[in-house]
Amino acid sequence: MMLAKSCFNQTRKIPSALLCLCAKSNCRITRLSRSQCLCPRPVCKFTDSTLNKLNTKTSTVLEYPLGFAYRSQSFSTTAGTILVQARDPGKLCENLQNAIDDHRYSDAWNLNEQHMQMEGFPRKSIVNKLLACLAETLDLHWLEKAYALVEQAFEEHKHLLLEKETLIYLSLALARGGFVVPASTIVRKLIEMEQFPPVTAWLAILAYMSQISPGAYLATELVLEIGYLFQDGRVDPRKKSNEPLISMKPNTTAFSIALSGCLLFGTTRKAEQLLDMMPRIGVKSDVNLLISMAHIYERNGRREELKKLKRHIDEVHNLSDIQFQQFYNCLLTCDLNFGDLESAANMVLEMLRKGKKAQNSLGASTLVFEANRSANTRILPSAEVLNHRKSGELDNPRLLTSLSVSFEEFCRDRKFLKLEALAKELLDTLLAKLQRQVDLITTEHGILQPTETIYVKLVKGFLEAGKTKDLAEFLIKAEKEDSPVSSDNSALVHVINSCISLGWLDQAHDLLDEMCLAGVKSGSSVYAALLKAYCKENRAGEVTSLLRDVRKAGIQLDASCYEALIQSRVLQEDTQGALSLFKEMKEARILRSGHQEFDMLVKGCAESGEASLMSKLLKEIKEGQRVDCRVHDWNNVIHFFSRKRLMQDAEKALKKMRSLGHNPNAQTFHSLVTGYAAIGGKYTEVTELWGEMKALAFSSSGMKFDQELLDSVLYTFVRGGFFVRANEVVEMMERGKMFVDKYKYRTLFLKYHKTMCKGKTPKFQTESQMKKREAVLSFKKWVGLC
Repeated sequence: MMLAKSCFNQTRKIPSALLCLCAKSNCRITRLSRSQCLCPRPVCKFTDSTLNKLNTKTSTVLEYPLGFAYRSQSFSTTAGTILVQARDPGKLCENLQNAIDDHRYSDAWNLNEQHMQMEGFPRKSIVNKLLACLAETLDLHWLEKAYALVEQAFEEHKHLLLEKETLIYLSLALARGGFVVPASTIVRKLIEMEQFPPVTAWLAILAYMSQISPGAYLATELVLEIGYLFQDGRVDPRKKSNEPLISMKPNTTAFSIALSGCLLFGTTRKAEQLLDMMPRIGVKSDVNLLISMAHIYERNGRREELKKLKRHIDEVHNLSDIQFQQFYNCLLTCDLNFGDLESAANMVLEMLRKGKKAQNSLGASTLVFEANRSANTRILPSAEVLNHRKSGELDNPRLLTSLSVSFEEFCRDRKFLKLEALAKELLDTLLAKLQRQVDLITTEHGILQPTETIYVKLVKGFLEAGKTKDLAEFLIKAEKEDSPVSSDNSALVHVINSCISLGWLDQAHDLLDEMCLAGVKSGSSVYAALLKAYCKENRAGEVTSLLRDVRKAGIQLDASCYEALIQSRVLQEDTQGALSLFKEMKEARILRSGHQEFDMLVKGCAESGEASLMSKLLKEIKEGQRVDCRVHDWNNVIHFFSRKRLMQDAEKALKKMRSLGHNPNAQTFHSLVTGYAAIGGKYTEVTELWGEMKALAFSSSGMKFDQELLDSVLYTFVRGGFFVRANEVVEMMERGKMFVDKYKYRTLFLKYHKTMCKGKTPKFQTESQMKKREAVLSFKKWVGLC
């Protein structure tokens, strides 16, 4: 017992250095009682795993159970050695580097966290090696961890540890993994640090981002932000110090990628801002850009610009068949949207004439030579090839390309040529998706030919406009130019049958009269169908008139038609007329199965695997919405005045538009908002417009808000400091599940309102001031500033 007591007293003097080390490592030390010292566990049980807890920030109890069989000096030496090893940053960095080299990601991350808790960030080479290692995995979990580490470095102002190549590589991996916001944030941070990424490097990031809707929107924002640095010759290319910045300048491929993404996901007004920027930074158009411009002009209703573009298209010598197809599809769609049915019909007839000419050997050789004059250039996949591709290959870019380049190879490629090739491959994927949207025109041996869809849209347009005569003339001319068909299977007969099915009997009768006046013979089925429809509606006068035309044309009706006529006369109590019809039927020896009934024809069209012109027309008329063509004209007028910053004229045009009964849409208000924003300081006017928009949205017209309109309104309100209204817009965008670029608005707030609501809350403030302060704090919280 005396021996134990002396031994314990001796150990009380020895561990002073040990206690000092523990105090520096933020460990909580528990002094042990004598009874605890009598614990039978030996010192050797105090393992490395227990000591590793000393590296954490959690409270740790330092135990040193003394067995009397061991000397106190031995315990002090062992514990001291282990503690020094645990606190050795060099040893921890060595273990971390070994884990990275061995691709032990979990161990590497745990060791990094231990180092962060002990000494903060490891040295620069290890941090970048860890980030590159995690990016190479392309695993979503490790990509999130890597970006979190980058975020922490920027928050703690340790971003100088991060190398440009590492951040570009990580951004590329994040974009490929679908983390478009972190990917774009890294590119923006690089620009803020003045570590400008070359355009050949960020092209691939842009292309991967453009595969999904939020990414496409962010890609457009990136190109606009980077392009703004070069607008109107702001950067002098003659200065050698500007070389890194000039290498970042967006090129033709960057604009093609951004525009393709806008077209795929419907942000075409944003795309028009890109088109406006191109001449201001000196970017020239190539073939792909010209076709993208055509799509944008068509969707935004810029008809005059599309006509001007046609002159450039006709002069280009390296357009492929599918590109011609896309451009003329845009022209036709624009004509239909503006209600210019005559121009659209003439274009279709011209295509049919060229197709007929191509049937002759001489004509075919001439036209094929003209169509294939670009044989020495790179041709995009044809429509036939696209139809045979698996849809998954176009919808999922990961199947087409993979990030197989290691970080070491990535660093060796100083000019980023592999990334540039990857970006062009992804651009082809985007363009292929656009090509699949062409539905009005097809190509046969290099000759443009109309599809059934354009016939359906033209017929619908003519019928809605009440132009039955023009419709009949168009269809008759089309029949003459196209391959001849039987009288019962012509396009005009299908249209008449469709009108009958929809109950538009007057239009059907007018078309039938125009057909007869043009000398085109029709079969009995269309007359029978119209007669039965008149009988069903008890329209005796029209029945008599049509019967006279039938007999004059020498057409024999079928049994079902006679039965309907007889039943109609009986209902009208015209017994003599019914008997006369029955006698006529017997004399003609008409059998009940003499002709196929119209109902069977309609049923056959509906059940057939390949939809006919008639069934497509019925679907288009029943499901399609009637378009107010004049809205496009007024939108162009308002857009012109807004672009020229003639806002008073734009307001007058809006009032005139409303007085004529045309409801403004999202495109109308977008032009006005961007016009006021360009002038600057017109925030009250935008607030008034916002009130009008909300009133229209909840009215019977039900104007639909879209992402581009709300984003432009939000930008104007944040720029002017109208945060109550800004929060209304944010709420509406979140309710509609629209993507919002918070980074842009955080930067905008810090630029113009950095000091707003930073101090203590004033003791005395009005209710209005209180609401404004709450709105500002709410917005700051939303963008992540508080």
